[in-house]
Amino acid sequence: MASILDEYEDSQNMSRPGHQNRISASNIGITHSGFVNVRLEEEKPIFHKQRIDFSPPEKINYFVVCNNQLCMSLGKDTLLRIDLGKPDQPNQIELGRKDQSSIYKLFLDPTGSHLVISLTTNECLYLNRNTQKVRSLSRWKGHMIESVGWNKLLGTESNTGPVLVGTSQGLIFEAEISASEGSLFNTNPDQYFRQVHSLEEDGDPAPVCCLEVERGLESKYFIIATTRKRLFQFVGKVADGSEQQGFSSIFSQNQDLLPSFQEFPVNMGYSEIAFYTSKLRSCPKAFAWMMGNGVLYGQLDYVRPDSLLSDVQVWEYVDNVHTVKPLSIVLTQFHFLLLFSDRVKAVCTLNGQVVYEDVFPEKFGALKKMLKDPVYGLVWIYTEKAVFRYHIQREARDVWQMYMSMEKFDLAKEYCRDRPECLDIVLAKEAEHCFQNKRYVESAKCYALTQNYFEEIALKFIEARQEEALKEFLLKKLGSLKPAEKTQVTLLVTWLTELYLNRLGVLEADDSKKSVAMETRSEFRSFIANPKYKDCLYNNRSTIYDLLASHGNVDDMVYFAVIMQDYERVISHHCQHDDYGAALEVLSKHCDVKLFYKFSPVLMQHIPTRVVEAWISMGKKLDAKKLIPALVNYSQIGSTQQINETIRYMEFCVYELTVTDEAIHNYLLSLYAKYRPDSLLWYLEQAGIHATDIHYDLKYALRLCAEHGHHQACVLVYKIMELYEEAVDLALQVDVDLAKSCADLPEDDEELRKKLWLKIARHVVQEEKDVKKAMNCLSSCNLLKIEDILPFFPDFVTIDHFKEAICSSLEEYNKHIDELKQEMEEATESARRIREDIQQMRNNRPSWMSCRRSWRRPANPVRPGTASGRRTRRRRARSS
Repeated sequence: MASILDEYEDSQNMSRPGHQNRISASNIGITHSGFVNVRLEEEKPIFHKQRIDFSPPEKINYFVVCNNQLCMSLGKDTLLRIDLGKPDQPNQIELGRKDQSSIYKLFLDPTGSHLVISLTTNECLYLNRNTQKVRSLSRWKGHMIESVGWNKLLGTESNTGPVLVGTSQGLIFEAEISASEGSLFNTNPDQYFRQVHSLEEDGDPAPVCCLEVERGLESKYFIIATTRKRLFQFVGKVADGSEQQGFSSIFSQNQDLLPSFQEFPVNMGYSEIAFYTSKLRSCPKAFAWMMGNGVLYGQLDYVRPDSLLSDVQVWEYVDNVHTVKPLSIVLTQFHFLLLFSDRVKAVCTLNGQVVYEDVFPEKFGALKKMLKDPVYGLVWIYTEKAVFRYHIQREARDVWQMYMSMEKFDLAKEYCRDRPECLDIVLAKEAEHCFQNKRYVESAKCYALTQNYFEEIALKFIEARQEEALKEFLLKKLGSLKPAEKTQVTLLVTWLTELYLNRLGVLEADDSKKSVAMETRSEFRSFIANPKYKDCLYNNRSTIYDLLASHGNVDDMVYFAVIMQDYERVISHHCQHDDYGAALEVLSKHCDVKLFYKFSPVLMQHIPTRVVEAWISMGKKLDAKKLIPALVNYSQIGSTQQINETIRYMEFCVYELTVTDEAIHNYLLSLYAKYRPDSLLWYLEQAGIHATDIHYDLKYALRLCAEHGHHQACVLVYKIMELYEEAVDLALQVDVDLAKSCADLPEDDEELRKKLWLKIARHVVQEEKDVKKAMNCLSSCNLLKIEDILPFFPDFVTIDHFKEAICSSLEEYNKHIDELKQEMEEATESARRIREDIQQMRNNRPSWMSCRRSWRRPANPVRPGTASGRRTRRRRARSS
């Protein structure tokens, strides 16, 4: 950990003018975009240096760290291992070398388990993390090891798997190291060590400075090897399941061809390559090769068949390479750090600019090497006396500005997505860039996402006469508004409608742009049909109608009316254009009864059959009474077809729907009376004979039938009204039999019946002068006598015509007189007997009363003192 004094010194370095970031006027305020940008505390730097609280007993010769495992060489033959997770438990190992050899380089695998120690005497040692014993790699003897390419796929804590080893003579070996003790006859940790390739520069062997092994897709392996001024690539496939056999097959696949490499003329005696991996156990995405000309930076593309490198560019060193040479390089996501003898420089990989420079005090000595823990991402730097560590924090926070300056706006937006104030700046810059390059529609889309003033942007497109871009801007702005912003929504919707209509007018005037006009119309209809704007359009539909009418856009007005469910306007339009079938289709589809009542008169005039079919399909949903005005109008002036359809619908209401409304029945009755007399009588007969069962107005029916001369129907109505005299009078004008049927109706009133039959007899005698019929009247009605009808006959009629009737009448009178005599005799006899019985009763009364008192006691004893008792005594006294 860092000491308090070191931390104080670091804080003083950060507070220098070049690093100061205080609150100022530029940090607080409201920008033109509408965002408030306030920084209330100093922003921490991206690269934060920390000195490790460690004082080595001897000078540090070499230093490696990986997977939080740190190993350093101290002095001649001392090795110090520290698990950074347990920094208070260091492990010191003495190599115990008695010769003059010293440690040349250390190589630690990605797991931090396997340490290879290269000595200056061309020997190599091996140390496993779990042991204290340093073992010799005898097969490696005789080679100065410059680099090791570890196997990230097969490497474990106990075995490295096949690895590649580069020497100072340009040889590449394949080897494998095992931490186990081995068998009795093989105690060496190195399993094998065989040469697979060699590298040259200008015909001479060149040291293999770096080796990297990566696996791509479909078992394809990529091997990168660097010398002082060349970068080699080896690409080949390893069969599935044969990865343990090593990489020799990859080099053998490239023997017939010259290996792919890139060469640079400047040689500074060494080179170093660094890789950036975004996630643990994933393939590197980028590389940076430090060589003589500068830093070769690029991406790694594992899809390309022949080369791994893509988007390669060279960033030259700022200082003169002959005077100041970088010692080491580390690559991060957006920077590569160059280590010089007295400072560290961070260069942005996007623009090649130095964005950070940290000068180290001379008291720590010259900087020797810089390396990065690929697992934990920490950067380490050491001198002979001290160790430093860099924390990298929020490296991407300012990247958006660089991408924006490079006009890579998509990437800029990607890296400021969580910072709306920065995103707004990027969008505004992109919009301005597109506008200047006359990509107006793209500019409008970007402007719509910014918080810039709406009026300024709109005027900008209006001045440029870019209605299409203005429309796109308004659409995007409209989509970003909230439902509560009703005023803004109304403004934009109305404006967009006007723009669409203007555009349609221009396109339809040009015959060569019919397809574009159709697309624009489809887009406009999609806009007005958008449910998001339905409420706004509905509340301002009168304005939209006015706009559509002013442009003469009838088709779209009808479409808009349908969307607004303003079917009245749609039907009116069809009727005005004599398209009555379309109007009826709209009516039938939406089943609005009010519209049926309103437009049925017009439709009935032109398509009566279809209209009646529509009415019938509606059934009881329609009130037939409200359709009568249309029917009455066109039944009076219409054609036979209209009249027949009117009668058909009225019959449907009466007989199918069983409508009992008096108006319906009266109207049907009037139609029958005027156009179908045959149906009139049938209707009246089946309607009923009692007034309570009748649904039409009897007086109206009587007047109607009388006006049209339907006497038989009038007689039927009179019968129902129980006006029998009127019925008989009218029936006599039609048929005597009809009159006879009427005369027998008042069954309870014999006097009226007789009167009616007398009328019939008088009519028969006086009007028809048919004596035989008159005699039939006598036989039909038992109330009539011959003497009743004799006065109706004229004087010249002989008695022969009704002699039988007179004789029959006299016989009936004689018989009746005989019956009366017998009744009188019986009455006289009855009176005589009654008088005799009364007299006998008077004679026998005293003896009978005394006998009664002797044997019969009173049923109710009477007390002497009561009123009833006194009355009893008085009666007895009178009787005595």
